[in-house]
Amino acid sequence: MGLLERIGSPRDLRSLSDDDLDALATQIRDLLVSTCARTGGHLGPNLGVVELTIAIHRVFDSPRDRVVFDTGHQAYVHKMLTGRAAQFDGLRQEGGLSGYPSQAESEHDIVENSHASTSLSYADGLAKAYVIRGEDRHVVAVIGDGALTGGMAWEALNNIAVAKESRLVIVVNDNGRSYQPTIGGLTTALTSLRTNPRYEKVLELVKRRLNAVPGVGSAAYDVLHAMKKGLKDAVAPQGLFEDLGLKYVGPVDGHDRSAMEQALKQAKGFGGPVIVHAITRKGFGYDPAELNEVDQLHQTDPFDVVTHKSAPKGRIWTDFFSEEILALAAERPDLVAITAAMMHPVGLDRFAAAYPERVFDVGIAEQHAVTSAAGLALGGLHPVVAVYATFLNRAFDQVLMDVALHKCGVTFVLDRAGVTGNDGASHNGMWDLSILQVVPGLRLAAPRDGARVQELLREAVAVDDAPTVLRIPKGAPPADIPAIGKAGGADLLFRSGTKDVLVVGVGAMAGVAVGVAERLVAQGIGATVVDPRWVTPVDPAVVDLAREHALVVSIEDNGEIGGCGAVLLQTLSDAGVTTPVRIHGIPQEFLHHAKREAILERIGLTPQAIALDTIERLGTLDASATLAPDQPVER
Repeated sequence: MGLLERIGSPRDLRSLSDDDLDALATQIRDLLVSTCARTGGHLGPNLGVVELTIAIHRVFDSPRDRVVFDTGHQAYVHKMLTGRAAQFDGLRQEGGLSGYPSQAESEHDIVENSHASTSLSYADGLAKAYVIRGEDRHVVAVIGDGALTGGMAWEALNNIAVAKESRLVIVVNDNGRSYQPTIGGLTTALTSLRTNPRYEKVLELVKRRLNAVPGVGSAAYDVLHAMKKGLKDAVAPQGLFEDLGLKYVGPVDGHDRSAMEQALKQAKGFGGPVIVHAITRKGFGYDPAELNEVDQLHQTDPFDVVTHKSAPKGRIWTDFFSEEILALAAERPDLVAITAAMMHPVGLDRFAAAYPERVFDVGIAEQHAVTSAAGLALGGLHPVVAVYATFLNRAFDQVLMDVALHKCGVTFVLDRAGVTGNDGASHNGMWDLSILQVVPGLRLAAPRDGARVQELLREAVAVDDAPTVLRIPKGAPPADIPAIGKAGGADLLFRSGTKDVLVVGVGAMAGVAVGVAERLVAQGIGATVVDPRWVTPVDPAVVDLAREHALVVSIEDNGEIGGCGAVLLQTLSDAGVTTPVRIHGIPQEFLHHAKREAILERIGLTPQAIALDTIERLGTLDASATLAPDQPVER
């Protein structure tokens, strides 16, 4: 690794010459490309912050000075410069480095929540804590222009502006993009700064000229510097930040390390909250990334370094939604769609290309997206809000009070639901089934295969008097699993032998449920498998099936507490059904990054593990068969 081998901590950067630092930046980019080509990861964002990150760690003293990254998409370079370059080949692999900052990995990482627009709030609190404790420490928050579209970031700025003693430096990494080009009025404001980078150059030129005048030059410059706001407004209208009362430095070329260091030193010496506006290019230094029109290789699958091509993925769950929403849009002119800076990842790009006036990308603003959808519904349209399952968590209040309370016909499509794997704890969509069960009137569908995505989406958008939800996993769906019969609105997938065990397979777990049943039958145990399709509310036909069997086994890739199994258990109890229920789901813990299959194996969501548990449970029931007929319901 050459120079990288000499970097055990950020302090090692300070002894390097300019030539060494340039060579180090090249080595870092080479390692980023070669590693992401093998493991996948957030390549584009990190290529764009190499010089910026080097400058931060040369000016500030981490970990005494705290560096907080918004989302953490751009923290790979930070990992290398804080002693983890030798472990970088294990990026996003089980037992290796996380794709985001991680407290368990390094004292240099403090915030590992990778949901956007949060860094300024963390940094505000940290900086205030150091003031109260009397500690001479700086806090650096690195936030992209995409994350600045989130309302939480502006709530933080509103408070940071009046915290005059906070030693807080906000580095705005402005590349004009989040996943895709940044959306909204903020774009216009930042563009006015981005395209008028004349202030600092003008001021430096005037300083050199005036200081050359004997006797009066220095004094004249001081007077001019005191008039800086007027000069700034004349050459670069950055009132967006200064009107909040925040000191503003920039815009600065984020790929000019020396200029970045100078700007950061100026900000560090200011003594209060200050914004450093850095202009960068996503994917900088690697042509395939810079030329990628969709997202500058924001997040890549493994690819060939020579051809720059990834292996063909085949159709994924999202593709089935993308095709069907486009077909529905042609049939229903009242159908509109909303997303939060994720047009391509959630599959709305085809809809947007065909009907651009009916698709709204609101930026990283899930709360606004949901309430805006309520307004669209109240205005006579049927909106489809498509976001990652994990990101709907931050808009729960809006789902509850703005959509459901008003009985608005809004359909939520939650992509990457369930165990997602390599992106770690914050990206697993394991909370939605628990959170949404409490919303009155809400109906929630979990398709088991691609055909059911399209089938259930049509049913969902047909509901105009209540919110509906469709959750779809990450990756490729299994081959379609045909129904062998119906039970109310639910699908029967398997039936053999006596009515010993009813296996309820929720969504992507339906295939696991069939595998469990096959293993039970091989052991002489009768089994029935049902896919509820609509898991909320519980279908009365599923209640009737449960009453007929000796044991109910519920399987879902959601947290066990408050999920589908828990609600089924309560529903059976309310109906006077005493059949015992065994719930299989995700333990209520933050899951470490690993392949989805490895995580499911570890937590016991496999046909073999569940079948063995079921056989043991049946044995327990047989042993207690002489007890009172009203057997207690158990988990």
